[in-house]
Amino acid sequence: MATTQTPAESDPATRAGLRRVLVVLCTTEITSWGVLYYAFPVLAGQITTATGWSATALTAALSASQLVAAAIGIPVGRWLDQQGPRGVMTAGSFLAVAAVVAVATAQNVAWFLGAWLLAGVAMGAVLYPPAFAALTRWHGPNRVHALTVLTLAAGLASTVFAPLTAWLSAHLDWRGTYLVLAGILAMVTIPGHWVGLRLPWPPRPTVEPQHAQAADPARVARSRAFLALVTAMSVAGFATFAVVITLVPLLAERGVDTGTAAVALGLGGAGQVAGRLGYGVLTRHTSVRIRTLLVLLAMGATTALLGLLTSVTALIGAAIMAGMARGVFTLLHATAVTDRWGTAHYGRLTGLLSAPLTIAMALAPFAATALAELFDGYPITFLALGAVTVAAALLSLATTHNPDERTRFRD
Repeated sequence: MATTQTPAESDPATRAGLRRVLVVLCTTEITSWGVLYYAFPVLAGQITTATGWSATALTAALSASQLVAAAIGIPVGRWLDQQGPRGVMTAGSFLAVAAVVAVATAQNVAWFLGAWLLAGVAMGAVLYPPAFAALTRWHGPNRVHALTVLTLAAGLASTVFAPLTAWLSAHLDWRGTYLVLAGILAMVTIPGHWVGLRLPWPPRPTVEPQHAQAADPARVARSRAFLALVTAMSVAGFATFAVVITLVPLLAERGVDTGTAAVALGLGGAGQVAGRLGYGVLTRHTSVRIRTLLVLLAMGATTALLGLLTSVTALIGAAIMAGMARGVFTLLHATAVTDRWGTAHYGRLTGLLSAPLTIAMALAPFAATALAELFDGYPITFLALGAVTVAAALLSLATTHNPDERTRFRD
């Protein structure tokens, strides 16, 4: 399908600026996710051994940072709609560096927790939601292509930073490792956001005729459709993140050794990339209503399969399919607002959508472990998670005003 260009996008300088923005955000998202999120599970055991702080306390600090990020995302979304991403993402980068240094120099659990709360503020300003808002406004009709590229690149964060963190920790203690990572974060994200995001921020788009109901964002936020969307996405996000956290314990209960279980988890990550590659095709051939239903049903079905299967080969296959569904879910989240209410108030509405979703994902590790204890094992837990995701899929049918509306993007 031919690419639709606005008059501004037909200018070579503007096209170069749009490419620069996309490259910058891909680079800074890989680095921000890698340092602020994926380094932690690599270093957690070393931190516990070196300090004597409990693993539960460390995990609680990370989860608390996610809750703070959820709350911060709401005002950040409003700021983005008005001012654009350059200032807020640069400020978030400075704050992220300070937070990582504070983590590295923490002398007690209270200090460690406070540092992660500060990191949560930074996460709300530099991770996916503000990057999604930036690309949605700047790339206009071509936003799905830009968002797909971004999420494909950011999917490499663990691939790059997990082994890098492990290598650093083999030569330094955990504090030194975090200090080096803080330096990398500073060198990449601060100039990246300040220099790379200097493209003029386009005026707020006018409300499209098909999205006339979105002229008042406060009214949209109170609508049945928006509340249904928030609930469906939060439940699905909770379930899919619980699957990521508990996949290895599930496979262990099935008699799979730790090395094979780790491979299965890694292949699930590769599945995320494969799933995202097909999202553009999915948007061109389905309505937003059917698309959301299919993706959430796929997430529910693959989760349930993991609870039912016993063969190692079949379990690995199901893990890959679950990863594919999870990868598409990220893009479904990124486009959920524009598909239903247009781009005029994207930052504000996505902030409101992302907050409970982030909270649900932050609570998932504790809740999934508790469910496994309640159900005396992970297989039944996965069946329960699959069932609630199917329920979320059915609820998603109530998230559009016009069930027959077919929202298409041109890539």
